[in-house]
Amino acid sequence: MAKSVTPVNRPDWDDYFLKIVSVVAERSTCRRHNMGAIAVRDKHILATGYNGAPAGLKDCLELGCLRDELGIPSGTRHEICRAIHAEQNVIVQAGLHGVSLEGATIYCTHTPCVLCAKMLVNSRIKRFVSFREYADGSFKDMFKEAGITYEIKNRPSPTISFLD
Repeated sequence: MAKSVTPVNRPDWDDYFLKIVSVVAERSTCRRHNMGAIAVRDKHILATGYNGAPAGLKDCLELGCLRDELGIPSGTRHEICRAIHAEQNVIVQAGLHGVSLEGATIYCTHTPCVLCAKMLVNSRIKRFVSFREYADGSFKDMFKEAGITYEIKNRPSPTISFLD
């Protein structure tokens, strides 16, 4: 007799990668935003990144948040922060491992700041997908001019579904 199979709610590719990027964000050392980014091409993860201090240096979890201490609002004065943004880290990780991001899709927990948008344009990505908007929306015109599409999706369920 054939075993009855319970249908599984299988996520589409965007939801799949947005769930993964949510886990990447858990590595963040920022006290304000846990942000993650992954670069994907042809359904394969090329690199990951999250926001935090440069490798080997003390982070905000140890030292406190300089931006909070100075009362700097989110989305402004990016230079007054010890963290490298998730998008910057995904670009750096790809470069360290000799991986081109040309034609890739970046999945990120938030839309990019203008500094990250410039780097993503120069990385020649083709698409950006997120489920949360960052305080800086100036990336939109830049992405449009560069031919990069972006989409804001619903936040994926944090529940992992599998059969026992």
